[in-house]
Amino acid sequence: MSELLHSAEFWVLVAFLILVGAVFKKVSAVLTSGLDARAARIKAQLDEAEKLREDAQSLVAEYQRKQRAAGQEAEAIVAQAKSEAERMRQQAHADLEQALKRRQQQALDKIAQAEAEALEAVRNQAVDLALAASARLLADNLDETKAARLVDQAIEELPGKLH
Repeated sequence: MSELLHSAEFWVLVAFLILVGAVFKKVSAVLTSGLDARAARIKAQLDEAEKLREDAQSLVAEYQRKQRAAGQEAEAIVAQAKSEAERMRQQAHADLEQALKRRQQQALDKIAQAEAEALEAVRNQAVDLALAASARLLADNLDETKAARLVDQAIEELPGKLH
């Protein structure tokens, strides 16, 4: 073994092994730190991707809630519009019935007025005919003395009829 310690090849081998060990230690430290840094970047990217996925899911859920709420609001608006249209239809129907009743009453009033005017005209004509007939009968059948007596009697009754 002493020969081995004096041999130059042995010491070159030892020096080479020490050099390889030192280089391996440095290289492994660099590789390990590089791999650790890369693992940390990948983990950060995965965490960010997970956070983005959760944010996207919460946004999807929020938009679905908003869509449901908008759908319910639209249904409520449609229902309200239908009820308002029905109320307006009923009101228009009631207004139309009232207008028809008013027009019917106006027509009946006009008919009654026309009947009254016609009846009055017939009465006036009958009175005129009766007066003319009476005047003719009196003129034909009444002598002057009877006519004078009737005029005097009418004049005496006049003050009682005026008061």
